[in-house]
Amino acid sequence: MKKILLAALLLSAVASQAQMKEGKVVYERTMQFQFRASNPEIAPQLPPSRKDHFELTFGNSQSLWQNIPAAEGDGGTISGPGFVFRMAGQNDVIHFNFGSGKRLDQREMFDREFLVEDSVRKLPWKLTEETKEILGQKVRKATAQRIEERPRVSMVNGEMKREMAMDTTALVAWFATSIPVPAGPQEFGGSLPGLILELDVNNGRTIYKAIELSPKVNLSAIKEPKGGKRMTAAEFSKERDALLEEMRKNNPGGNRTIRIN
Repeated sequence: MKKILLAALLLSAVASQAQMKEGKVVYERTMQFQFRASNPEIAPQLPPSRKDHFELTFGNSQSLWQNIPAAEGDGGTISGPGFVFRMAGQNDVIHFNFGSGKRLDQREMFDREFLVEDSVRKLPWKLTEETKEILGQKVRKATAQRIEERPRVSMVNGEMKREMAMDTTALVAWFATSIPVPAGPQEFGGSLPGLILELDVNNGRTIYKAIELSPKVNLSAIKEPKGGKRMTAAEFSKERDALLEEMRKNNPGGNRTIRIN
């Protein structure tokens, strides 16, 4: 009898230490907006925040990030009389290959599709001892700052203005060491020793939170996206600049200003 109890306890201990190395996560992304409009009639039409859902599948040292379309979705647009704003990156598909250190993004811009090749970029995460629980998983807190030059676009009196500016992004991540996969929301995977289940970007401006977690996944579906003009990140940056310049030249003008920060 004692031997049976000991065997049962050993099996229980092994099961409790089992690590999840493949699966699927559903994230809810909440974005807080800060709009500035020259026309006071526009401001009341703009929402203060927006929620969207995304799916991350992972396994075989890879991950795939993609949007979950809502049953009655708006296609990622915010619109009103005289203006339409489309959410950047809403329909991006992002594939990480952690074994090779490569990343491939399928991006849509001005109704054109691109496949952008890049490397998995490491972030300078600082691990802390602070923990909490998300979806039954013990998660640990990590913080980081990302500093990079980014394009900033605004519409002023019907004219599109674009400038490059240094941008600092403050990040707080909660990752599960029981899921030893360096994956996470959007482009923020590849650096931590566990799956990110919650991510705060810029003090609550954007929050990704896991709302479903399952070990069931179709591993054969975790593969590079297809479709679109294939290019490097540097080539895509030049292509984006050319398309924005073309848009600026073709802009018919107007007297309303919408600035999205």
